[in-house]
Amino acid sequence: MIRDYQALQHTWFEKGKQRIIKTTGKHHGVKLFSTVDYVTGNIVWQEDEEYTAEKFLAFLQKVVTAYPTGKIAMVLDNARIHHAKLLESFLEEQQGRLKLVFLPPYSPELNIVEGLWKWLKADVVNNVFYHTVAEIRKNVHSFMEQIMKTPQKIVDRLCIRMESGDLLEDQ
Repeated sequence: MIRDYQALQHTWFEKGKQRIIKTTGKHHGVKLFSTVDYVTGNIVWQEDEEYTAEKFLAFLQKVVTAYPTGKIAMVLDNARIHHAKLLESFLEEQQGRLKLVFLPPYSPELNIVEGLWKWLKADVVNNVFYHTVAEIRKNVHSFMEQIMKTPQKIVDRLCIRMESGDLLEDQ
């Protein structure tokens, strides 16, 4: 979630002229779902009003549509909506094609999409005051559209490069 309360990030300022960032003290924001394709840098994303199992299911359907062939492994945290019973029939339909891989608790550094959120916050949210959520939403959409034009930049920034000899075989 990209919240409307302002996040302060380290920055430079002239001595005696510290930058003041206003805040509303409210906790509204832009809720996002996203995947980052580790190989191609392609991103599938959507914004929603809330995080619910229904919204997550719609997002999974969007991902499957974006990748009409082949197998998909999606790395996720252990949020409740990722384990909802509502997903069971869809996951059964996709068995062998869509695999959800759950990370250990408190390990966001292992999820590539967390790097995307950090990048987005650094470029769009940190040290900026937005009067409305609509302003945040506009800049989030602009950021996502812009980075999606250069998927190689996404791979270079977010993905660990491996040489072919570094890959491990399944045992």
